[in-house]
Amino acid sequence: MKKITGKIRVLSILSLVLLNIGCDQISKNVVRNTIEKNERIEVFENNFVLTKVENSGAAYSLGSDLAPLLKIILLQVLPIIVLLFLLRLILINTKYSKETVLGFTFIIGGGIGNLYDRIVHGSVTDFMIMDLGIIKTEIFNMADVSIMIGSFIILITALFNSKGSFFKEVNA
Repeated sequence: MKKITGKIRVLSILSLVLLNIGCDQISKNVVRNTIEKNERIEVFENNFVLTKVENSGAAYSLGSDLAPLLKIILLQVLPIIVLLFLLRLILINTKYSKETVLGFTFIIGGGIGNLYDRIVHGSVTDFMIMDLGIIKTEIFNMADVSIMIGSFIILITALFNSKGSFFKEVNA
């Protein structure tokens, strides 16, 4: 029975990662095919705007001016290593709480979504801007949303876990 539970756990983790990648890639494909570069579509006046920008760097275009080899190492090779390490960690280590695993699946899925863009398209497609008064964002995409949601889940889990840990509580 334990093997079935383990297989379901692995399948659930991989499904959540793929779901995050899928949502990201579908939304980016829609944007690439329907919005012109730097076109501005006001969905809710200036509060939520759709536009299309190709970002050849990381967040806030950091690293976009790096030498090509350094850019590949820092924006492709290193993220691949980190994402594979995190995925392996949550697949193998069953001591993480369900909330921590959920948070990591969002982070991994979002990371893979943006990494896929960098490798296949040479840049990441960003297309959403929010301005809700006290909350103003730079341009972002659904992969960024996944990463932020995952980070928030992990932070909240760590803060509200009675032991301040990412691990499940073990009753002695």
